[in-house]
Amino acid sequence: MSLISQLLGDETFDPFLSMINKCPILSTPTDWKETKDAHVFISDLPGLKKEEVKVEVDEGRVLQISGERNVDDEDGKNKWHRVERFRGKFQRRFRLPENAKVDQVKANMENGVLVVTVPKLEVKKPETKVIQIEGN
Repeated sequence: MSLISQLLGDETFDPFLSMINKCPILSTPTDWKETKDAHVFISDLPGLKKEEVKVEVDEGRVLQISGERNVDDEDGKNKWHRVERFRGKFQRRFRLPENAKVDQVKANMENGVLVVTVPKLEVKKPETKVIQIEGN
């Protein structure tokens, strides 16, 4: 039992877990990696189905991942001793860089892992132009 739990008289109170459950950023861990062809976002959403998650490109260049995890005990007949997995709404937003093809975003969800792939525009290397030197 932690000191905070003792002071509050609540054996199940955990300030770290309480903070995670109230913070949509901490409750939805997401990695963002950039490959040579795309920006890839990987979110851990255990227990959620693809129908419970929404992926959008908002305001032109903002990738938004959102959804809601409902409580399994809708009838209220069960007694919960500890709740550590996050509940409620979550939302993550990422401003996409200029080289993102926002009209070609793809999302796939398997085993509670959401993978959003945002292809990148091809960046043309500037051509080298030889300049003739005039004079003697």
